[in-house]
Amino acid sequence: MTSDVELPAGVRPAPAAAKVRAYVRLAKLDIIDYYLALPVALLLLAPAQRLTPGTLLTLVLFGLGELCVIAASVAFDDVTGYRDGSDAANYGPDAPRRRLARKPLLAGTLTPTEAIRFGWTTAVAGALLWAGAAAVAPHRSAWTLVLAALCLVTAVQYSWGLKISYRGWQEVFLCGFGVGMVLVPYGLLSPSLSGFAVVQAVLFGAGPMLFGLYSNTHDIEGDARVGRPTVAVLTSPRGNAAFITAMTLAQIMFVVGSALAGVAPWWFPLAMLPMIALRGTELDIAFRRRDILLARRTAIRSHRVTVVLLCAVNLALPLLESGNP
Repeated sequence: MTSDVELPAGVRPAPAAAKVRAYVRLAKLDIIDYYLALPVALLLLAPAQRLTPGTLLTLVLFGLGELCVIAASVAFDDVTGYRDGSDAANYGPDAPRRRLARKPLLAGTLTPTEAIRFGWTTAVAGALLWAGAAAVAPHRSAWTLVLAALCLVTAVQYSWGLKISYRGWQEVFLCGFGVGMVLVPYGLLSPSLSGFAVVQAVLFGAGPMLFGLYSNTHDIEGDARVGRPTVAVLTSPRGNAAFITAMTLAQIMFVVGSALAGVAPWWFPLAMLPMIALRGTELDIAFRRRDILLARRTAIRSHRVTVVLLCAVNLALPLLESGNP
């Protein structure tokens, strides 16, 4: 079954060092955006709890497990994209800007068999590490364990097995997985779930979804060819632009609404103003200047700025509360 998908004719097996680099590229270790959930979850805790041995051990195990789970998800995604031709369509014409080397199957540095083996190995390792994190965590509420299991299963099935990203759930997963990556470690370390933690988890999850929407806008042709029903594929260009704009405005309104509802402090929208400004910039780049890949890079920057702002808010909040009567 694998003879038709091994290395292209004339391509020699890569030496050990090159093979390691190929696996690093397969795991997309340079894309750090979901891993940024860990400092957000840590700083949501009370200051006295943040640096205790139990907290740090739980976060280390969970973080290593998260790395493995994401590596499995993107490895299976690359195998599926290689086999159905969507990666060749999406990366081939624009390889200088999208770095073809990031797709080791297309570049011929890994075979699909190697990528599948890597995917299952990292999936099992991720499950074991998350089980270890739950075992040493100070709290193991049922909702936390269920959410962790859901994140694991959906990540592995994103483009493999059930192929949820091929069944209209891609955008939901991109946001929901980010929400889970904040709430699961927080739930393992906190006895209760605060409304402000949920607010921050949703804002965090919106980041990968938004820059994913720009990626999907660029990838319309390849995704449509293989029947991957993203919003960009299913709607007109104007409808897709309206959807991205609506999702961007929803994130901004969520910030304002959480403060008006008393779930977040009154000054929370002021603290998030840099994020709001960047979101406006990326919309301008995408739909007035019509540079989707630059808009995607700007959206990634917006997400990372959001993380910095959330961390700053969590550091400042106990200090400001202690100064109130």
